Amino acid sequence: MRTTKQRPRRRAKSVPARVEQFFADLGPGLITGAADDDPSGISTYSVTGASFGYAPLWIAPFSFPLMVSVQLICARLGMVTGRGLAGVVRVRYPRWVLWGACALLIVANVINIGADLGGMAEATELVTGVDHRVLIALYGVLIVLLLFFSCYRQIARIFKWLTLVLFAYVGSGVLANPAWGTALRATVIPHVEWSARYFSVLVGVLGTTISPYLFFWQASVEVEEDRAIGRRTLRQRQGATPAELRRSFIDVATGMFFSNFIMYFIILTTAATLHAHGQTQISTAREAAEALRPLAGPAAY
Repeated sequence: MRTTKQRPRRRAKSVPARVEQFFADLGPGLITGAADDDPSGISTYSVTGASFGYAPLWIAPFSFPLMVSVQLICARLGMVTGRGLAGVVRVRYPRWVLWGACALLIVANVINIGADLGGMAEATELVTGVDHRVLIALYGVLIVLLLFFSCYRQIARIFKWLTLVLFAYVGSGVLANPAWGTALRATVIPHVEWSARYFSVLVGVLGTTISPYLFFWQASVEVEEDRAIGRRTLRQRQGATPAELRRSFIDVATGMFFSNFIMYFIILTTAATLHAHGQTQISTAREAAEALRPLAGPAAY
């Protein structure tokens, strides 16, 4: 672990200073949590709420400790070893394990990226009227250009502020006047329907929530954080101080809470709007956007 010199004890920070420090420390974990609520995730949660109403709300608190545990392991792995998850697998395991893991990740990532680009393009088509096939190509080129010509810090800062957009679902959930008693009961008392449709939705929610690409992302982004502050070599990046581990825990736990908080309200919102009005089958971005009408009205799209 990294060692630091003993310093004299400082006076306790004021509450505003602590709050400011808390938000300043948020980074990889928060961005990972927001990335979990990507277009494919929002679609899955919308289908869940529209199909089964309030019943699946228990999945959000159930999956929260699982997400924190897995992502925290990945974060600490990146911080302590100075490598991403693929780098650790390459060093510690046979080559066939590495290639097998990478092959599975590529398949999962290609499908996930395709779903996300498609969701972004369809949402933009609703607003602009531009063909979504053209927009898919434009979004793909734009993201590639950002990766090549922008720096990690700038992209991370943009993503950090973009997480605020997801609070639209919280506002919609409150304004939709859901049955709070029913919702609270469904949150604390798990309800399981023994049907293929329910279990397919359950697997879909857990699969898009505890997603493999996020494991690689979390470890890699911790390495990028070290590089951004000047730790260029592997030796410089290896190890972590207790303070760094504590900040990482707060960051990851906050990010995962944010992710599940938004997931909860997406399910709640679609249950109170779409399911409550008999619209239990949704398959397009337009139908999913209907859940935002209580907040945005005609601008929901």
